[in-house]
Amino acid sequence: MADDSTARSTPIGVYDRSDRAGPSTGELAAAALSVVWLLLAGGYFLFFAASGTDGLRFVLVLMTVFLPVAMVWVAAMAMRSTRIMREESARLQAAVDALRHAYVNQAQAGKGDPQGTTISRKLDEIAAAQKKTETALAVFTTTRGPASASRPSPVAAAEPAASGEQPTLALGTSAEDMAPALPNADLIRALNFPETAEDTDGFAALRRALKDRTAAQLIQAAQDVLTLLSEDGIYMDDLRPDRARPETWRRFGQGARGREIAALGGIRDRSSLALTAARMKQDPIFRDAAHHFLRLFDRNFARFEGTATDTEVSDLADTRSARAFMLLGRVAGTFD
Repeated sequence: MADDSTARSTPIGVYDRSDRAGPSTGELAAAALSVVWLLLAGGYFLFFAASGTDGLRFVLVLMTVFLPVAMVWVAAMAMRSTRIMREESARLQAAVDALRHAYVNQAQAGKGDPQGTTISRKLDEIAAAQKKTETALAVFTTTRGPASASRPSPVAAAEPAASGEQPTLALGTSAEDMAPALPNADLIRALNFPETAEDTDGFAALRRALKDRTAAQLIQAAQDVLTLLSEDGIYMDDLRPDRARPETWRRFGQGARGREIAALGGIRDRSSLALTAARMKQDPIFRDAAHHFLRLFDRNFARFEGTATDTEVSDLADTRSARAFMLLGRVAGTFD
């Protein structure tokens, strides 16, 4: 293992810590003061003070000679620790800023990524594949039947099973009617979006959720606002909202508004709130996208709440989409 004084690789490059190996100016000054004090005090007691072997006098001499030296070095070590902490804080802050800047650039230039690893590009590909699948299913359901039979009219009546019964219409079945209900776990996973490009379970849940029309609309709206928020350096992973009880979320799903659900506005990050409020006032595109997302989240959560357990409600409230709802809802006055 390399020595601590050697260069170390960090997320923003190579960080050289060799300057910590040598003594600082404060330590050199402390050493000089210690030597001067030892010479002066030791010389005084050795050559000018009265001689004697009294035990108390010996202890006083030691304290007089060495206690100031100890205090000087305590101060020097405190200064060194403070300097090291400042350097570490500056390095970590620079690393965080560099990672955030890189993430913003990646989000803004997602379509130009040669490797195609951005979430936006994958979501676009999944949405396109989902549309093709729905189209194919619709064509299949409207053309199924014996090959030799002529294509029936859309309003042709089926042969009644018994006299007097009302005939049924052969209108076909839509792709949405054929699809099973979206499990709550898939909706929760999809609203949190895949963690990384290798999150196969997250992408699988996202594909299943995009087959549900209402869920797909909410996911697309959430993706839009998250992308717009990232342009101002606002990321849902950085927010730590106060958790609201499932009962409060259920009241919101059942139509409660205002102070009764004020606990849902648990975002306390002042910079994120200020940036979002300014963007809402100045950017009409962002404002329209935010209100569209809030309406869709309201509608989908009302449907979700009726079948979800308290655990599932809490899990959905911890997703990236729910945090965006808390942030935008507080700025828009939903919880006032």
